[in-house]
Parts: sequence; C-alpha cells; structure tokens
Amino acid sequence: MKNLNKKYWSSRYQENNVPWDAGKITNPIKEYIDQLEDKQMKILIPGVGNGYELGYLYENGFNNVYGLDWSEEPLQFFQEKYPHFPKNQLIRGDFFLHQDTYDLILEQTFFCAISPELRSNYVDKIFELLKQNGTLAGVLFQFPLTTQGPPFGGSKTEYEKLFKNKFKIKTLEECYNSIKPRKGNELFIIIKK
Repeated sequence: MKNLNKKYWSSRYQENNVPWDAGKITNPIKEYIDQLEDKQMKILIPGVGNGYELGYLYENGFNNVYGLDWSEEPLQFFQEKYPHFPKNQLIRGDFFLHQDTYDLILEQTFFCAISPELRSNYVDKIFELLKQNGTLAGVLFQFPLTTQGPPFGGSKTEYEKLFKNKFKIKTLEECYNSIKPRKGNELFIIIKK
C-alpha cells in the first residue's frame, strides 16, 4: 500500500497526476448545489483538490464555504484563480485532525483517495464535523475495490454498512448524470446526521 501522505499528494499535484480530475465541477455536484437555498450554511469540502466545487459555490453566493487539503499546491492554485476568496477559509491540514462543525460536507473524490482501511475513521470524523441534522452529500466511486488506487472503489453494499449505524441514508443511488468517463461508476449520496 502506498504511503498516502502530504508529500505523496503534493507530488501528484506538482506532476498534474490526478486522473480523476474532471477539469470542472461535475454534473451530480453542480445539480445538488443548484437546489440549495440557504446560502448562509457552513460548508466544508475535504480534499478540495483543484476546488471546482468550492469555486462554484463561491461564485454562486455561498460565502461560508471552506476547502481543506493537506497539499499546499491545489490551495495555492485555487487562491490564484480566486484572489478574493478569504484565505482563512482555505485550510491546509489533515482532515482527521480538523476541528470545527458544518451544516454540509460535500464529498467529491476525497473518500476514494484515502486508504480504504481509514474508511470507518472517515465515517466517525464526518459524524464529528457535522452539526446535528447536518448533511454529507456527494459522489462515491462504484467499482471493485483493489489496492491499485487511488482512486479506490467500493460498492453500495459496503457504503451502506459503513454509514448506517451513525447516519440516516436518504440517498445512495447510481448517478444518472455522471460525465461520460464515469458513467455507471458513481453513486450519489445524501446522508443525514
């Protein structure tokens, strides 16, 4: 298993070796954001990467949004692209050590990038970071889990087992609006604390 540490992720971004990067916000997340009404909600995007979702939220009047990544390169790239975005809302750090609470956590390729043995820790941390009645929403990859990642896959059954004891699973369905290369390989989740 690779050592998926800060150095590993920094080198991936320096080499532009992020094959899951779609180059823009993807349809499932965009359509979810477009139906959100409360622009004051506090939102976290862990493993924000190139920040397409964060940029889209910010451009659409969501000002209480935070991007977290332990690699500095994508955060710098984002700050150059959005120079007016509040610097204190770009957090360089370890997701598992992060302390705060949020109304919504958006999941876009972060879960699939962490080592699979950390998945139950991820569930615990999401529970800790969400306010009561808070929501985890986004996309999980659906393809056989191997050691070849990241990205790492998984299945609807595995995800149900992971989340059902701590959360109410409202939606866990195949995305109908995935981009072509991901068609059939994405599940949309809406999970409530």
